[in-house]
Amino acid sequence: MGDYADLPGVRTWYETEGTGDPLLLLHGGFSPNETWGAQRADLAAAHRVFLPERRAHGHTPDVAGPLSYTDMADDTVAFLERVVGGPAHLVGWSDGGVVALLVAVARPELVRKIVVIGANFRPAPECFAEPAMLDAMTPGSPDMEFFREMYVAVTPDGADHWPVVADKVLDMWRTQPTLTPEDLARVRSPTLVMVGDDDMMTLEHTVALYRAIPGARLAVVPGASHLVPLEQPALVNRLILDHLAQDAVETMMPVLRAPAVGT
Repeated sequence: MGDYADLPGVRTWYETEGTGDPLLLLHGGFSPNETWGAQRADLAAAHRVFLPERRAHGHTPDVAGPLSYTDMADDTVAFLERVVGGPAHLVGWSDGGVVALLVAVARPELVRKIVVIGANFRPAPECFAEPAMLDAMTPGSPDMEFFREMYVAVTPDGADHWPVVADKVLDMWRTQPTLTPEDLARVRSPTLVMVGDDDMMTLEHTVALYRAIPGARLAVVPGASHLVPLEQPALVNRLILDHLAQDAVETMMPVLRAPAVGT
């Protein structure tokens, strides 16, 4: 069941299901809530799941001017405050993961635990495994047709607005986000960094993200791409639920998590 929330930045479409601790599912770029289809039932069995669609995505209209991750994070903060009514777990895929990280840095009191899937903290030219991929992506290119079809099926802005939104997102990817390891060191929520072993993001960038967040956990899913929630849903869902349920990491031979000498 869906509805609109009148937030300061944009009138935002969202859906809810399940009961329990609140959990936000934050979709990827060019994607509506439909792409979470393989996760919704399992996560809603344990949590109250909220699925907001960000500005210029899904049922939520575009806004004047360029798109930015910072504005989307501000929208998410407003959603947490006005719709959820308090802190929640954040599960973000791709662009949704970027938004989750920005919210955690800016408003840590609103974030319980985090899962970021195929996320980046620097602009695409710095982290894409194939930087030329971005140059080949245009509103009318064949590899964008999948996203165009999902967009035109539900957007309130009309099918003719697709080239505008596509260009805005691609422009955003070229220059954003601009987080630093020092910024990520301010994340205090327990964080799981997940990625496919053949993701759009380089493994080196993903490891840098993992290492920059204090106490983070890392899951590299074998035989998976940037679409790992669609390709390996049972494993992805179990990893998410285990992370959200587990209070502390206890291993038999810790190295990075070994207690400091004298503590």
